[in-house]
Amino acid sequence: MHEELGPVRGEIRSADFRRVSHGLFLPVAPDPDARQEWFRELSAWQLVLPDDAVFTHLTAADLYGWWLPRLPEFVPVFAAAGLHSNRPRRAGLICSRLDRSAVPQMRHGFPVDAPEEVLLRAARDLALLDLVVMIEAALRSGDVTRKSLAAFCTTSRPGVRRLRGAAGLADGRAESRWEVLLRLFHELAGIPVEPQVDLVDQEGRFVARVDLLVRGTNFAHEYDGAVHDEPPRRTTDRRRDRRLVEIGVVRRAYTAPDLVHQPRVTLQELDRAIGRPHRPTRLRRWTTWLEHSCFSEVGRRRLQNRWLMNGQWSRTA
Repeated sequence: MHEELGPVRGEIRSADFRRVSHGLFLPVAPDPDARQEWFRELSAWQLVLPDDAVFTHLTAADLYGWWLPRLPEFVPVFAAAGLHSNRPRRAGLICSRLDRSAVPQMRHGFPVDAPEEVLLRAARDLALLDLVVMIEAALRSGDVTRKSLAAFCTTSRPGVRRLRGAAGLADGRAESRWEVLLRLFHELAGIPVEPQVDLVDQEGRFVARVDLLVRGTNFAHEYDGAVHDEPPRRTTDRRRDRRLVEIGVVRRAYTAPDLVHQPRVTLQELDRAIGRPHRPTRLRRWTTWLEHSCFSEVGRRRLQNRWLMNGQWSRTA
C-alpha cells in the first residue's frame, strides 16, 4: 500500500519500508528495477542534503552515463555542498565541502557537478587506469573536450596531477571500457596500435571497423565481451570474421581475464605474433597500474577500506 509513497525521513518499523541509512527509508517496491531503485535512493538522500548540494565523484559519473571501472562491493553516495552549508553525516554518504560556487547540471532529474569537477573529485581516490576509462567515456559522450580538460588541468588543486596524467593517456575513440584497457596494454607493452579503424576491400567497400589495428601489420586485435557469446551476435561475428579473412586481416580476440589474470601469457602471444623476443619486463608498468586500480581485487579492497575510514572526507571538493 506504500508503493506510491516517496522516501521518508524518520524512524519507521515496518516491513513495508526498507532502510537506506539512519533516519531514511523507502517504501518497498514490488519487482524493483535496480536502476530505478538507485534513483529512488538518491531521492532519499536529497532529503538530508542541503539545497545547494550536488552529486559528484562516481555518483555523478554514473548519472552522466560514463563507463566506470570495476567497483568495490560497497560504494558510498558522493555529494558536495557549499562552504557554509551543514554537511550531513550518515553511513553510506560522503559529503565534501565545495570551495567554490557550483553551477549544477541536471541528469535524470538530479543535480550534478560540472563534468570536469566530477573527474577531479574522482581523481583524488581512483587510480590512473580507472580515470582513463572515465575520461574516455566523458570524451566520447561530449561532456568534456580535450580543450576543456587541458584548461582545467592547469590549476594546482588536489587531484589535478593525476587527472592530467590520465587525460594524456585517454584517446576518446574506444567503444567500451575494456577496449580502453586493451589499447593501454598494447601501448605499455610497446606495441603501437590505431583504435577504431575502418577496413575496406579492394573495391573500397566497407568491411568492418576493428577495435585496434596493430600498426605496420594486418593484425586486428579486439575485445570480446559476453555479448559476443549470444547466438544472434555470434552468427554476425563469424560472418564478419570471414569477411576479414577475405581481405587478409588476421583477427585476434581478447577477454578480461587475458588482461587481468593472465597478462604474461597474453604478452607472450603478442610477442610471437609480431616476431619479437619475449621480455617479461615489458609488463612492469601494466601490472603496477593494474594492481592499484579497481580492475584488481587488491585495488578494489584498498579503495573500499579508504572509503570506510571515518573522518577522511573533511577536505573541500
